[in-house]
Amino acid sequence: MTNFVSKSGTGTSDRLRRPAGLRALRLGELTVTYVPDGAVQLAPRAWLPASTEQTWAEHPEYLDDSGNLVASIGGLLVEHGDRALLVDAGFGPRSAPAEPGNPHGAVYGGALLDNLAELGRRPDEIEAVAITHLHLDHVGWAAHPAPGSDRPAFTNAEYRIAEPEWSGRHLAEAAGTSAEQLAALAPRVRTAADGEEIFPGVRLLPAAGHTVGHASYVISSGGQRLIAFGDAMHSSIQIEHPDWGAAPDHDPVAAADARRRLVAELAEPGTIGFGVHFADVVFGQVAADGTWRPVS
Repeated sequence: MTNFVSKSGTGTSDRLRRPAGLRALRLGELTVTYVPDGAVQLAPRAWLPASTEQTWAEHPEYLDDSGNLVASIGGLLVEHGDRALLVDAGFGPRSAPAEPGNPHGAVYGGALLDNLAELGRRPDEIEAVAITHLHLDHVGWAAHPAPGSDRPAFTNAEYRIAEPEWSGRHLAEAAGTSAEQLAALAPRVRTAADGEEIFPGVRLLPAAGHTVGHASYVISSGGQRLIAFGDAMHSSIQIEHPDWGAAPDHDPVAAADARRRLVAELAEPGTIGFGVHFADVVFGQVAADGTWRPVS
């Protein structure tokens, strides 16, 4: 049985257009908790080029008052007794304004460590950070020192990442992740293979397309599973439109294939999805009508 705890949320319309607060699910012996770090605005037509003006006129619930999608940024804490793993590491303690011509707008991070503290977790208790891909808003705190220190924020963690993603890290640098950030990650990186169990109940599932080695993580316990799918999708509207790619997809054809496979997997009984960028509906299931239904 899945138990769900929410620390924010009212109407569906409001929930689709604002970042999520702390959320927790119980899966058998595991507890999984969304840990917010920040948010980014996405220009809907530029970020999802296959969408139309009519799409957004018919679905204003996805847009904020400035007409942008709001994408949450953060990580997923997976706890097994005293042990803890984090899937993705947010944007880190920084912000960037909107730039003309860029499909993403203003972006900010910095709340992840404070939110871990609210959950009673210190960063040095995280034994591993499972990285879906090497973009800035997923490696932030893993590549940043702890506040007031020159040591990594996750002092005792190794960084698990799909081998093709790490081998192709020059592509992440071209996409905006700095050489300095990649160098900060390097001493702790331990690559993982398809299906490898990296933590009790957590296995890597390749989902290349958005980046050359993008990965999802399948978390299973108590007869249920949760798929943390990173940037395979950026908005829950893509559940109904898996052919809609994101502007920065490295391989649009492979990315579309990955989304279609993912939607099929999420429609299976006992399967929950975790969309880190899905605003205030980060946990959900694919309903019989093919829509994203928040877990409640």
